[in-house]
Amino acid sequence: MTQAILSRQTLFDVLRRTAARYPDKLAIQQNALSWNYREFHELCLRVAGGLAGLGIQPGDRVAVLSRNSATFAATRYALTAMGVILVPVNFMLNIDEAAYILDHSGSRILFAGNSEFDKGMALLDRCRALEQLAWLDTGPGAPAGIPTFDNLAAAQPYSGAPPVDASAPAQIIYTSGTESAPKGAVLSHAAVLWQYSSCIADAEIAHEDVLLHSMPLYHCAQLDCFLGPSIQVGGTNIITDDTSPDNLLRLLESQKISSYFAPPTVWISLLNSPLFGGADLSALKKGYYGASIMPVEIMKRLQGSLSRIRLWNLYGQTEIAPTATILKPEDQLRKPGSAGKPVLHVETRVVDDAMNDVPVGEVGEVVHRSPQLLTCYYNDPERTADAFRGGWFHSGDLATIDTDGYITIVDRKKDMIKTGGENVSGREVEETIYQLDGVAETAVVGLSHPKWIEAVVAMVVLQPDAALTEQDIISHCVDRLAGFKVPKRVVFVEELPRNPSGKILKRNLRELYQTEFAGALL
Repeated sequence: MTQAILSRQTLFDVLRRTAARYPDKLAIQQNALSWNYREFHELCLRVAGGLAGLGIQPGDRVAVLSRNSATFAATRYALTAMGVILVPVNFMLNIDEAAYILDHSGSRILFAGNSEFDKGMALLDRCRALEQLAWLDTGPGAPAGIPTFDNLAAAQPYSGAPPVDASAPAQIIYTSGTESAPKGAVLSHAAVLWQYSSCIADAEIAHEDVLLHSMPLYHCAQLDCFLGPSIQVGGTNIITDDTSPDNLLRLLESQKISSYFAPPTVWISLLNSPLFGGADLSALKKGYYGASIMPVEIMKRLQGSLSRIRLWNLYGQTEIAPTATILKPEDQLRKPGSAGKPVLHVETRVVDDAMNDVPVGEVGEVVHRSPQLLTCYYNDPERTADAFRGGWFHSGDLATIDTDGYITIVDRKKDMIKTGGENVSGREVEETIYQLDGVAETAVVGLSHPKWIEAVVAMVVLQPDAALTEQDIISHCVDRLAGFKVPKRVVFVEELPRNPSGKILKRNLRELYQTEFAGALL
């Protein structure tokens, strides 16, 4: 018997061990569909057996195009039982964008949920390697001849040799593409499990938690910061695909949710809901956010309204599986806007272009070393080599570090605005604008300008009934910022474009407003 078999540690091993420890504990629930850990473990083995019957083999890529569902979670673990690689696909992508991921990854089967099935059919006709479309939902409704989740779950349990090599790929997750074409981050079982350990230790994911999963499971934040670690420790997981404030508040109350993750925009929507004041959220003890800053006033409102809640800010990216640093509850108001310190299994520096640590308060790039890191970018050796230059992974994020070692992200390296020969952090201007009463959200970008090279432009979403003008915001900034940092224009918008993980798509804002304001920024 080899040492690899004796010390086996894959994602499916984690589920198997949890099922042995807590067989009767509720594992997964979505509406009327629920499984305890014993049932969930057995279900995943049967689905794996069904996939093997379709000819899927270890090392193959299987894609999932779906909104949140209990069957998504089951499929994820069924694939790990076989050593098959998960390729989650953002359901909001258009056909061209989704086809790029399927073709690039060479996925053989695409699972599609009911609302994504027409898109799945179009992708089946278009993508080279894609051989089969499968229906991810339970119950009737699937077109004739299409394998369904229920069909697969009726198969005999998988009897093939289980994977034992933790260095093997568990998933290829494509970056959000806010700057360029998405890259496929190859993450091994070991990398993901090291990340689970960091979240369990520093985000305090615990056995007694009841977690609500409303952010997209195709994104590694919900999938691997919360669902996976919760399954490892034996938590209870409530899944929903309805992110309306009314539904979220209903579930938070009725399911006695104790742990919830969402970007600040969702927390803001809950606070602003007419139902918020009457909801019994006394069970909610742990609140998590990420993807963007939490305005201090919103943080104070949350803590004032939810007396038991403790907040964590998780910062990271797909390539580090994805948590790199955490700002813990005791630091939320002491270090507002900070991304915190590195988690248990991550080493982080802030460096200049020569890889020297920057002095306190100066801006540099965030770099990491960690067993959580991706193995490579799939079929992209050039970008892999560039990302790991100097023996550290280059995040592309710009940050400062303070005397206590806390990191504050100031911008993406490609988002730093170069105006009149001076560097301007959009994040700094945004923080200043957030100080104004009546501002719900803001994003600051640089637009091409014949004189300044780039002009600082602020996009602002106002709170209901707010009556701020462009001059109000500019005057506010003039009193608090150096002249070159003050926005040349303020644009009032109804909402900011975001990817489903909550990140503001500044590239979209630049593309949308560059032509419109090309001659109006002088």
